[in-house]
Amino acid sequence: MTSEPTSHLDECIEHCQECHRTCLESFFEHCLNAGGKHLESVDVRLMMDCAQICQVSADFMLRGSAHHTHICRECAEICSACAQSCEAVGGMEECVQACRDCAESCRAMGEMR
Repeated sequence: MTSEPTSHLDECIEHCQECHRTCLESFFEHCLNAGGKHLESVDVRLMMDCAQICQVSADFMLRGSAHHTHICRECAEICSACAQSCEAVGGMEECVQACRDCAESCRAMGEMR
């Protein structure tokens, strides 16, 4: 198992799962309906990358993988990029916040040894 305090680990897992859910819901419930700039391929791919890396990060932490810190660092980078993209598109505050929360939590987890 990991050496991180359980509360930090649990919080990071929760943020990853929330970001995964929020990215998918934002795409299917908001972007598809809004159309236009919400469906630009670069932004859509980034949202799907974000959702997927969040799920992978949560999975690595849940099973106590020794490699979760590497995945969390990548997750933080992708979540930060997704937050910036969604903020630029506009009207996606929930997704922006979920991505920022996850990026912050994963960044901290990636720094732990």
